[in-house]
Amino acid sequence: MVNDEQFSQAVNHWDLETLYADLSSAKGKRMTPSEKRHLRGLLCGYSPAEIAEKLGKNVKGVETDLCATIYKYVKVLLDKYDEKIENWRNISEWLEEAGYKTQSNQFSDGDFLPENSVINITNINIEKNHIVFLINLRIPTSYQSKND
Repeated sequence: MVNDEQFSQAVNHWDLETLYADLSSAKGKRMTPSEKRHLRGLLCGYSPAEIAEKLGKNVKGVETDLCATIYKYVKVLLDKYDEKIENWRNISEWLEEAGYKTQSNQFSDGDFLPENSVINITNINIEKNHIVFLINLRIPTSYQSKND
C-alpha cells in the first residue's frame, strides 16, 4: 500500500493500484518507486518544480524523468500518441477522464441548499499548503412579481 510513501494523499482520490498496473503494462515492465512517487505528486496537483522541491531533487532532473517516463506511459495507455502535453496538469486531467479518479464529484441534495441545486467540484489541488477547490454551484431562483 502507498500510504506510508510521499504524496500518499493521492490514494484517497485515485485508484493507484489499477493505474500502476495499467501504466506498467504500457511501459512493458513494473514502474519504479521513483516513477510512482512522481506520478502521485502530479495526481496531488504538484508541479514538477514542487515535486522536485519536496523530494530534494533537481528540477530539471524531475522534468526530464517525467517526460521520459510518466508522460510517455500515459500517452501510450490512453492512446494519445499524437497529443502534445501542453502542461503537466494534462496528465491528471486525462487520467481523470479515463476513470482512474475515485472520488465522487457530485452532490445532489441536502438541507443546506434549495431543491434542484447542484454543486459540482471540478478540481481539487494542493498548492503551497492550501487546498484549492474549483466549484460550480447552481442554485435555482424564482422571481415573483409584486402583483402575484
